[in-house]
Amino acid sequence: MRSYIKLIAFFFFSVFTTTVSHAQSADRFISIESKLKELANESPGLNEKVELSVNGVTVQEFIRGLAATNNLNVSVDGNLNAKIFNNFSNVTVTDVLLFLCKKYDLDIAFIGNIMSVTQYVTAPPPAPKYVSRPLKITYDKNGNLLSMDLSNDSLSLVAKEITRISFNNVVYSPELAGKVLNGYIQNVPFGSALDKLAFANGLRVSATSDKFYLIEKDDAAKNSNSTASRNNGPSTQAVNLKTNGGNLITLEAHNSPIIDVLNTVSAQLKTDYFLFTEPKGNTSLNIENVTYDQFLNYLFNGTDYTFTKSGEIYLIGDRSIEGIRSTKVVNMKYRTVDKVIDYIPAELKKGVEIKTFSDQNSLILSGSAPRIQEIETFLRDIDRVVPVICIEVMIIDVNNSHTVASGIKAGLGSKPTPTSGDIFPTLDLNLGAGAINSIIDGINGFGVVNLGKVTPNFYISLQLLEQNGDVKINSTPLLSTLNGNEAKMSIGETRYYEESNTNVIPGQTTTTVQSRTFKPLNADFTMTINPIVSGDEQITLTIAVKQSSFTNQSGGKGSPYNTTSRDFQSLIRVKNQEMIMLGGLDNENKNETSSGVPILSRIPVIKWFFSSRNKTKTKSKLTIFIKPTVIY
Repeated sequence: MRSYIKLIAFFFFSVFTTTVSHAQSADRFISIESKLKELANESPGLNEKVELSVNGVTVQEFIRGLAATNNLNVSVDGNLNAKIFNNFSNVTVTDVLLFLCKKYDLDIAFIGNIMSVTQYVTAPPPAPKYVSRPLKITYDKNGNLLSMDLSNDSLSLVAKEITRISFNNVVYSPELAGKVLNGYIQNVPFGSALDKLAFANGLRVSATSDKFYLIEKDDAAKNSNSTASRNNGPSTQAVNLKTNGGNLITLEAHNSPIIDVLNTVSAQLKTDYFLFTEPKGNTSLNIENVTYDQFLNYLFNGTDYTFTKSGEIYLIGDRSIEGIRSTKVVNMKYRTVDKVIDYIPAELKKGVEIKTFSDQNSLILSGSAPRIQEIETFLRDIDRVVPVICIEVMIIDVNNSHTVASGIKAGLGSKPTPTSGDIFPTLDLNLGAGAINSIIDGINGFGVVNLGKVTPNFYISLQLLEQNGDVKINSTPLLSTLNGNEAKMSIGETRYYEESNTNVIPGQTTTTVQSRTFKPLNADFTMTINPIVSGDEQITLTIAVKQSSFTNQSGGKGSPYNTTSRDFQSLIRVKNQEMIMLGGLDNENKNETSSGVPILSRIPVIKWFFSSRNKTKTKSKLTIFIKPTVIY
């Protein structure tokens, strides 16, 4: 029946809240419209009609554009990033602003003639009013037993009722005035019942010797230093301590103050200690057969406190206090200290000052001893031998060329051409007019025909030759680098070309200044290798090769050289001392040109007397062999 009544009350509360929300929303839009009409007297732009079509523009950008177009003073929240997809035709700026407020749940604040547009934040609904009812709390005075059945009952009423029936004063912190409690406890000793009720509701109870029980927030209690709780009466958090008659400790503590645990154990073992600062907070421990030093390590682990030992006295306090702080020099055997600090996790470096001592390849650590020990352990783990990779490279570049040139050319030169050229092993001969007339005279001597004479500037060129080239270049560089670092080699050639500039300096007498500049042009062979060695000596190689070479000068002597380039990148894995071959940088060029008399240059046999031909074929191949070797 009680649950049914709660359900009905919740339903009516929801309906009431929704109705009030809609009414408030309608009133808000009416108020904005009224203020816009009032502001239109000073800002006529609000009454201007607009023709707009937007697609995917943010609300803030659209309102800024609308304000700039109609001379309005508007401040827009930069977080309004909703997209607008609308078409506005023959509507006023006021209507557009009202539409945006309703569509995207916006609010407008008016400061003078300035409008501030922000996202509307709905006011939180009022908290339901607490209705008091009889509390189900009973107390057995003879057995000091407390029973409770609480469901969203007020802390103030519960504390008052428990105080009334038990004559034990229960008070609470002022900030808990509106706190409600839930819990069911049946016939539990008074102190334990309050403790369990507080724990179930995120609270904490502290008891005093004069029958006062203080209820406060659990997080506030953890950081409090309540003298009454420790010295003037029993604590509700028990510490169960056992010893084996010697120095070994078995301890069980749940959510107990650190100082109480320290006092209990130290008193039991009759161990002397000095506090620089008193430890605060609570702890939970469950340890068995540990020494006092191990107990302190567990107790202060994760806190701002630590300890050190001076003779037979333990010094306890904040990690940064003089007398507690330690300093240690950690020498690195295999790695350099330049970048080691960057590798140490940030959590380990908290509270520890670290400086590099490059002269001795060491780090100076200053801070608490446990933190220094953690950092030193980490440094020893990463301070290992870095392998060196020796990379043997064999580069083989083979170039083959084949050229055939044949044909006959005849023409008139600007002056007589002398007879010159080669006859063997290639035929490349230029015949001048004198030699040609001698041949003609020999033919005329038979008396059958008379061919006459050629002019003095007439010449004939005979060409019949074949050239073959075979060039092989071997290069065997040797590279070495540390694991994970890049090794690079570059072999190149630089050629220069001339660049001329003419500057005309006007004046009474025009001066012309000519300058020449020789600019470099590079053709290189570059190879970059980045090796990474795994635990089983498998080597992963990242290889990049680029080769460029010069060709001819397209503009003649003095002009820039043409270049060709070949490159590739590869990622492979090989075993230690295993050789691999990389190839595929092949280049093959074929060039065939011919000139001659139309029709006659195409007839078999006859074409050799009426045409000139030139065929060139070049082929180059680059092959690379790589053999990495790991050296420790």
